[in-house]
Amino acid sequence: MNAAEILLSAGADAAIAIECDERRVSYAELRERVRRAAGAWQALGLAVGERVVVFAPDSDDWAEAYLGAIWAGGVVIGVNPRLSMAELTPILKECEARFVWCEPAQSVELQGLVATLPGAPAVVGSGVADRDWTQALTCAEGIEPMQLDAEAPALWIGTSGTTGTPKGVIHVQRVVVNAHSFACNLAGLTSADRLYATSKLFFAYALGNSLFAGLRAGATVILDREWPTAERVEERVAKHRPTLLFSVPTLYNKMLQTGVAARLADRGIRHFVSAGEALPLAIRQGWREQTGCGLISGYGTSETLCLMLYSDDDSGLMRPTPLTEVRFNPDVDADLPQRIWVRHTTVAVGYWKRPDAQVDFDSGWFSPGDMFLRHPDGALEYAGRNDDMLKIAGQWVSTLWVEQALSAHCGEALQQIAAVGVDSADGLTALAVLVVAAPGRWAEARQRLEEGIAALPGHRRPRWVHWLDALPLTPTGKLQRGRLRALHERHAAAAA
Repeated sequence: MNAAEILLSAGADAAIAIECDERRVSYAELRERVRRAAGAWQALGLAVGERVVVFAPDSDDWAEAYLGAIWAGGVVIGVNPRLSMAELTPILKECEARFVWCEPAQSVELQGLVATLPGAPAVVGSGVADRDWTQALTCAEGIEPMQLDAEAPALWIGTSGTTGTPKGVIHVQRVVVNAHSFACNLAGLTSADRLYATSKLFFAYALGNSLFAGLRAGATVILDREWPTAERVEERVAKHRPTLLFSVPTLYNKMLQTGVAARLADRGIRHFVSAGEALPLAIRQGWREQTGCGLISGYGTSETLCLMLYSDDDSGLMRPTPLTEVRFNPDVDADLPQRIWVRHTTVAVGYWKRPDAQVDFDSGWFSPGDMFLRHPDGALEYAGRNDDMLKIAGQWVSTLWVEQALSAHCGEALQQIAAVGVDSADGLTALAVLVVAAPGRWAEARQRLEEGIAALPGHRRPRWVHWLDALPLTPTGKLQRGRLRALHERHAAAAA
């Protein structure tokens, strides 16, 4: 089995596999380019199981190098191209990369960096002496895909680091077999569709649910080299006319606030999918009002690659996606929040050199660090991380529930909100919220927030409110919850 071969097996030769700016690559062309890229990797010395880091903006060239490494038997790792050399260094050290593929603009700085590392990885890119990618492709012959065991590693994905140090997640060759199950069964994906994810390919959400799902179904995948903004999304939609759009709540909210959402209403997009973080009810309702189309909210992780749970109504309650199995800890009362276990063919086999964290994997099952409440009908209510569940005045409170209630009350006047449990001076657990007002709407946001807090049950009311210019986000656009408590302490001390 070879994951890259499986991904490229469905598309009709003449059908367009990838569009990026003005470039349109057919499935026949992409298959040939990947075969030659694999030959180039092999000629450069890549051996089965060796790691290749792809450090560049999204493009058809990115897909060629990435899939080519898998085709040749390598293990590929997509990395955020915006990382500094200081941020990239520990990643290269930990994964023990054999090669780093990059674009010309990054090659000089990268060569200077890797020269300082033990077991220095080789930098590969156009114009790089001895390892010029363009020349390697020109000289290479296409090769047949390396056939490996279904459980042999194919790719790694780095966790987002929202709550701690990122980990390398190991996915095997079978990971792509059913990567399109969510999109096919819940969004009606066919080969006639055009998929566009605003998130970048180093992020599991975009990699699994857009690139892998799209190629697996023989559809067209739209890539963009630039970082997403509300205005950029509108431009890409106008130019490429996607039929399925994948984005994150923060960007959906920005599209609502800037009027972009309303202008997308007649662009032919059948389904909008949201994931990466919890989808507030206010954004779901606002999106439906402005576009006439609902949002499908999904839940997945780097370890699951694809979305495991989904919600398509205002309840926010989630159910398993097709082919996903869910199990619970029988020793935990059904009325209490608990971690769940999920199983699907896209679930990873474990972490690289993290034996203590390996307890989250069990014979094809994975237990995310998030907490859920199980309803009598089997629906799941997302309650955030274990650290987000607090006992206040003897009652369970999820910081997520507080965020959603206040966000719904404030509407578009509020741009961002985060709640965090902190220790009060009396030694009890209390809540603090950190908020960002929408541009030009600070007074309105403050008034609405005060009203929203007053409407909450006493045990859910935050004791502190901090107004900020922005909240800390990961490179994938997710809230860095691990930094919230320190932010509260700093602002509380300044106000004392």
